[in-house]
Amino acid sequence: MGDMGGGGETKDVIDVEAVVVGAGIAGLATALALRRAGFAARDGGDGCGGGGVVVLERHAELRATGAALTVFPNGWFALRALGVAHKLTPRYQPYETSVVTNLESGATQVFRFGGHKSRSGEVRVRPVHRRALLEAMAEELPPGTIRFSSRLASIGTEPAGGGGGGEELAVVGLDDGTVIRSRVLVGCDGVHSAVARWLGMAEPASSGRSCVRGLAVYPGGHGVRKELRQFLSHGLRAGMVPISDTDIYWFVVNNTVPAEREAAGDPEKILREVTDNLGRHLPEEFLDVARHSDPDNLTWAPLLYRAPWAILTGRAARGPVTVAGDAFHPMTPDMAQGGCAALEDAVVLARALSSRSPSPSPADGVAAYVAERRGRAAWIVAGAYLSGYVQQGSTSAPGVRAAAVKLFRDWIFYRFVFPLLADTMWFDCGDLIAPPPRDGGGEEEAAD
Repeated sequence: MGDMGGGGETKDVIDVEAVVVGAGIAGLATALALRRAGFAARDGGDGCGGGGVVVLERHAELRATGAALTVFPNGWFALRALGVAHKLTPRYQPYETSVVTNLESGATQVFRFGGHKSRSGEVRVRPVHRRALLEAMAEELPPGTIRFSSRLASIGTEPAGGGGGGEELAVVGLDDGTVIRSRVLVGCDGVHSAVARWLGMAEPASSGRSCVRGLAVYPGGHGVRKELRQFLSHGLRAGMVPISDTDIYWFVVNNTVPAEREAAGDPEKILREVTDNLGRHLPEEFLDVARHSDPDNLTWAPLLYRAPWAILTGRAARGPVTVAGDAFHPMTPDMAQGGCAALEDAVVLARALSSRSPSPSPADGVAAYVAERRGRAAWIVAGAYLSGYVQQGSTSAPGVRAAAVKLFRDWIFYRFVFPLLADTMWFDCGDLIAPPPRDGGGEEEAAD
């Protein structure tokens, strides 16, 4: 086994089909996808994922850090494949425009999120409460699937059946002494993933920027128009978008400052830093939104990413072990694709593992998944980084280059480049079950 630190004495050994580490968006989507695709749909009475899939969550309950997220069409395609889109679309109204105001020049631009694609039905841009998305997926899992307060102590592999055959089992040890063996282990444990570290993937790098995120609550209603408003100034980008008639999600992306460490974890200090320092020059309408923040949903964290070349060449799989979501491709939030890309991962992984290919071993499925996802993930990470670099005016660059970047942003980026990036947000990851080979000759199984 791997050496993540010592655990307690072994008290239970549990065998399941799949272990998913982390009960965030990537983890719950992966667990649901594996069940829907039939790879880990077996039910049992062991209280640990029904013998099919178990999700290990180190916290005592579902956590919704970040308050909200914007789900673009690629995310809705994935949620539709997972069978939960219909639970969310009636609750959240779509929006199609972003109004960007340059506070230095006073110029305002309006652009649409549709890119060059047509817009129809449920596949439109919608902001969603993060907790609502997590609960929509968790409700579809059998009781006992999520094992809370479960911390990894070790990760490893062993030959299946204890012999020298080709297939390996993933083995995780928990800090309470429990050992869980599975045919597949998927690390969905975030930016600082223990599974990614075990695989040997490169550590995430700092973008030099940080982000404050908050959720403003107006019990009597806010009356704000349904669109994304953004404000740009030197080294800062702020935005806000209504989620419902009472809630508004807002953010401030800034160049990292020392005050972040002092205020981290203290909602009162974070809000004071936004209203009195970082954002003191922002419009009063934005500051009013910030002042209505729910303290429990106010965070300030550095923006990290994994370099695109590390995603393309890094070891994202080892036998039956792999990663998904931020554990695979952490990215800056400048294209709002972190959650959407994680949903795509879940569908593609489950489809690869349930493939009807002649050699459907878990290791082969995992390898196929990584091969399919590398290129797209690297492209999204690069696009997000470029988008953030340009929109904040490249304030870390020398004067002439910074001026050139701002000129590019104001005259070219929003008009021509962003629509191209928006097209990537219309990617359809497909269904959970791959179509049977044309020469299969047998009857096609009905998807549940």
